[in-house]
Amino acid sequence: MADQERSRVKEINIDQEMKSSFMDYAMSVIVSRALPDVRDGLKPVHRRILFAMNELGMTPDKAYKKSARIVGEVIGKYHPHGDSAVYETMVRMAQDFSFRYMLVDGHGNFGSVDGDAAAAMRYTEAKMSKISMELVRDINKDTIDYQDNYDGSEHEPVVLPSRFPNLLVNGASGIAVGMATNIPPHQLGEVIDGVLALSKNADITVPELMDFIPGPDFPTGAEIIGLSGIRKAYQTGRGSITLRAQTHIEELANGKQRIIVTELPYQVNKAKLIEKIAELVREKKVDGITDLRDESDRTGMRIVIEVRRDANSNVLLNNLYKQTAMQTSFGINLLALVNGQPKVLNLKECLVHYLEHQKVVITRRTAFELRKAEARAHILEGLRIALDHIDEIIALIRGSQTTEIARNGLMEQFSLSYEQAQAILDMRLQRLTGLERDKIENEYAELVARIAELKAILADEEKVLEIIREELSEVKDRFNDSRRTIISIGEDQFEDEDLIPRQNIVITISHNGYVKRLPISTYRSQHRGGKGIQGMGTNDDDFVQHLFTTNSHHTILFFTNKGKVYRLKGYEIPELGRTAKGIPIINLLQIEQGEYISTVIPIEEFNDEHYLIFMTKQGICKRTALSSFANIRKGGLFAINLREDDELLGVRLTNGDREIILGTKNGLAIRFHEQDVRLMGRTATGVKGITLSDDDKVVGMDTIEEDHQILIVTEKGYGKRTPIDDYRIQHRGGKGIKTCNITDKNGGLVALSVVSNDHDIMIITASGVIIRLNVNEISTMSRNTQGVTLIRVNEGEEVSTVARVDIEDENLEEIENIEEITEEAGSESKEEIEELSLNDDNEDEIE
Repeated sequence: MADQERSRVKEINIDQEMKSSFMDYAMSVIVSRALPDVRDGLKPVHRRILFAMNELGMTPDKAYKKSARIVGEVIGKYHPHGDSAVYETMVRMAQDFSFRYMLVDGHGNFGSVDGDAAAAMRYTEAKMSKISMELVRDINKDTIDYQDNYDGSEHEPVVLPSRFPNLLVNGASGIAVGMATNIPPHQLGEVIDGVLALSKNADITVPELMDFIPGPDFPTGAEIIGLSGIRKAYQTGRGSITLRAQTHIEELANGKQRIIVTELPYQVNKAKLIEKIAELVREKKVDGITDLRDESDRTGMRIVIEVRRDANSNVLLNNLYKQTAMQTSFGINLLALVNGQPKVLNLKECLVHYLEHQKVVITRRTAFELRKAEARAHILEGLRIALDHIDEIIALIRGSQTTEIARNGLMEQFSLSYEQAQAILDMRLQRLTGLERDKIENEYAELVARIAELKAILADEEKVLEIIREELSEVKDRFNDSRRTIISIGEDQFEDEDLIPRQNIVITISHNGYVKRLPISTYRSQHRGGKGIQGMGTNDDDFVQHLFTTNSHHTILFFTNKGKVYRLKGYEIPELGRTAKGIPIINLLQIEQGEYISTVIPIEEFNDEHYLIFMTKQGICKRTALSSFANIRKGGLFAINLREDDELLGVRLTNGDREIILGTKNGLAIRFHEQDVRLMGRTATGVKGITLSDDDKVVGMDTIEEDHQILIVTEKGYGKRTPIDDYRIQHRGGKGIKTCNITDKNGGLVALSVVSNDHDIMIITASGVIIRLNVNEISTMSRNTQGVTLIRVNEGEEVSTVARVDIEDENLEEIENIEEITEEAGSESKEEIEELSLNDDNEDEIE
């Protein structure tokens, strides 16, 4: 007995057995559980869920069915694992914050961005989403291979036809053995455009593909900081990107500010984030937050962070980025199964494998349709023979004892195939009518043409590609939406500028300080007289104040009322949709409280041939070479040394041969040549531009333009236009000449500007009332007049702001030379602010 037991014992090398068993397990996890297939972008569990729902008829046009029924079908037939694994996967496929394009249409509680779990599967219901039908489209036309399920009792698809590139569109994440994948989701239209470009140019490079697919697009939106991580991931298959919450800062009526968070990085738990911020406040690791609340509802996310009056919102925001999940990293690893083998792919390889899959799908579908068409044509050929010999066939059938004898007789006498003979036997008598005969002839003719077309497709790969392009374009037309994730250049991100594409752009800045950029192509060329297109979404109390065309690589200088200058490259301003409001400029520039942008100037090149003319409210003028501002620190620089209680009113870019005009509150104006102001250094205070009385101040400054006029507006809403020739050229430092007859009726001057018929003006009162006028509507009068009423103001109220708007730039109705840099005029003062004292260590004495 012992000998028998000993004979059944098999001696093995445990080291070898461990290696063999572990490799089997590892390959099973890699191939059958954790990694997506490059062709349809699905793991086995996702594929089985969709296939089971399709087989059960749970299509978008049908009623919802219990989730438990779906899970039971998947477990029982295809996926021999726990029910929770299948249900949790299906739940993610139905969450709009997990999948960029949901593949399951869920009904009931499917969880939330706060980390709440979905309801039990006995309570929830589901069906396929409309876009998931594109993954299984043509599945019954022999487009894919099937394999046995785990017990051999059923068949399941090896891969789905996937009529859109789901691997990149919805992404994937999974941990296998010794490897992991983390593919971010992308915008459907961009990925399809990339596939279309590849189908037309097989030699296209990854950088060229990035013109179509600029980067990931997450379902939760947010902002990607920097391009280097995206570029590295697309070129090598591995890289890391920084995701940042989408925020803006709101100014409250009491002078306080609050930070509003509207979008979070992908897979960040909102409830845990709020808990973390509260914990940092309690531990005094973050200072300046007075209140924190979640105002999110079904219309969108809104986390409100109240900021203490003396705290800097931008500094606080940067601390939150560093210490919380408001800024996270997403490690991209483009790992997928290619012919059953795990492989790290670059962007082009992902698209190449998908395109090859679609070639196979279309070829197999065409071959399937060709077989069906030929089989039907074969039957119709038999029916045509029968109709031509109907009397003999009827006699043969009537004389036959059995169906088999009749069939064999037909096959022998008329040289018919088995299928043709059976079709004749199955033919109803109504097919003998003349009309039915015509139908058979017409159907046969159509089939002959269809067979020729299908054979032509199979013989020409270009025709196959054309079909792929058409069907992908149809999918894009049906399901395309707007990009949600902004891609921007971060302040602390190093970028190789040579790798950032050069493109002409439009930059808009609103009166309330919202900024954005758009590609110039957004504003299509229109004929004069057209309505134009909306270039910026604004509130009722806001409007576009600065709008100019420039290049993404050009520098934009921002001058503030406190005499500081900041700089950004064109590409550093986030690119947003045409109707988007923009983001607060304080999110991009480290401007202080009470500081606002007075002038914006785009610069192509810093050279000694161009100059900047500065003018302050106290009449101090300065001219400095543009090259002095070539190097500006991240925190800005002082562009002019202001005296105590003075503010920078405006800055103009000149060529060294311009004339300057400025106007004062008491109705005086002076016109002089810029060369009257000697060149000074960047930190100089300047020289006297106009001699002011004690109760006077400068309210407007501009450069003289040919065929323009001088516009003035007063506190009580009066205004006029005056020809430039009415103002003689003087030397700087004089008292000037009268530009307006100031009385108690019209009040002091609030603005002076050089305008043309292509300008509108926006007049804003202290209470926020806004009126927009075309310059043509304003009367032309001599200098020594008080003007006409432009806006009626109530007793005790005054005009506070006047802004010039370029009509042609705003609508961009005809863009003739988009590479020309527009010299943007600075806005007038928005409001009086608290006084600022600066050290007066001047380089130049004030004359």
